Amino acid sequence: MNTNKKTPKLRFKGFTDDWEQRKLGSIGSTYTGLSGKTKEDFGHGEAQYITYLNVFQNTVSDVAMTDKVEIDTTQNEVKYGDVLFTTSSETPEEVGMSSVWLGHTPNIYLNSFCFGFRPNQKINPYFLGYSLRAPYMRDKIKILAQGISRYNISKNKVMELEISLPNNEEQSLLGNFLRNIDLGITLHQRKLEKLKLAKKALLQKLFPKNGSQFPEIRFKDFTDAWEQRKLSDISTKVTTKNVDVHYTETLTNSAEQGIISQVDFFDKEISNKDNINGYYIVENNDFIYNPRISTLAPVGPINRNKLNRTGIMSPLYTVFRASKVDLGFLEWYFQSNHWHRYMKLNGDSGARADRIAIKDSTFFEMPIKTPVNIKEQVFIGETLEKFNQYITLHQRKLDHLISIKKGLLQQLFV
Repeated sequence: MNTNKKTPKLRFKGFTDDWEQRKLGSIGSTYTGLSGKTKEDFGHGEAQYITYLNVFQNTVSDVAMTDKVEIDTTQNEVKYGDVLFTTSSETPEEVGMSSVWLGHTPNIYLNSFCFGFRPNQKINPYFLGYSLRAPYMRDKIKILAQGISRYNISKNKVMELEISLPNNEEQSLLGNFLRNIDLGITLHQRKLEKLKLAKKALLQKLFPKNGSQFPEIRFKDFTDAWEQRKLSDISTKVTTKNVDVHYTETLTNSAEQGIISQVDFFDKEISNKDNINGYYIVENNDFIYNPRISTLAPVGPINRNKLNRTGIMSPLYTVFRASKVDLGFLEWYFQSNHWHRYMKLNGDSGARADRIAIKDSTFFEMPIKTPVNIKEQVFIGETLEKFNQYITLHQRKLDHLISIKKGLLQQLFV
């Protein structure tokens, strides 16, 4: 045993004793995951095995995140309080991730890309779980990663690492405290996910579906059928170029972040200062279509410049200026998928599979259904904007909680 003792920066009131430094191998033993199995052995049976992703993602394993396998008495069973470690990863920062198993179900095994650790003395499982994920331990584990294209870790080397242990009462307080923070984070994540799903549903129901002139959800006192117009009826293409290089800030259109300065998005200037005289001038409230497709934007994103300043954009983008329509309404229309079908039918990925090629004449023929009454347009835009602000507020609360937890993990352990 190492007699070196330490204390963390932040402690609960009433605790002043030093923490003991113990090698993991002195407080428990390891066992292997499933072995001798083929693909045919998985996906059926009365037993379960804990997946690699479950161990990798969770400080405390999700008892429902398991897959089926046949009962095999020659394999090591996972017990309550065991710690599970991943043995390999694509980066050294992610190797040796740990998770505590708190299930009581029999016939639970561990996947073959992890190893188990079973304490031989009383240690609060929550404390153990958070301690092994705390920065002081993660820094030690990362050093042990070996490999080039894929990194592995030796369980024997992990067992040589020292862990800091307070008395059982302080362990319990620390473990339960951090667990409550995690529960709060989980609740916020679930609420945020529900809000995002509700927003997605609103985007579907506040605009008419194909073949209909009426949306499923309508504001009170609005009953008229929506009229179908072409994009060219309510907008004009921006073709003014930065000839005299009056503007130097290059903008980009991100599917996730919207219109953003290129420097902020890439952390550096991408455009060439020598030829930005051929870039389009983008004014505040102009709309920009980016033909680059992605999971978030399957036909490319259309976003509105809300930076309150003028910038420039590569000719690879289509810039247009809207009129005779509420800008908020139009912005949210392009956040929906109601215009995707037209783009898929009339666009062509061509030689670049990651981009949609569409002629300007075809693009501006895009049909867009709009309420006849401008007030209804405004209500739709404002409603979705307020809903989005509510989502942003909850995202900030979640980010704040995650930041608090990160800071605590730095100060509550040594």
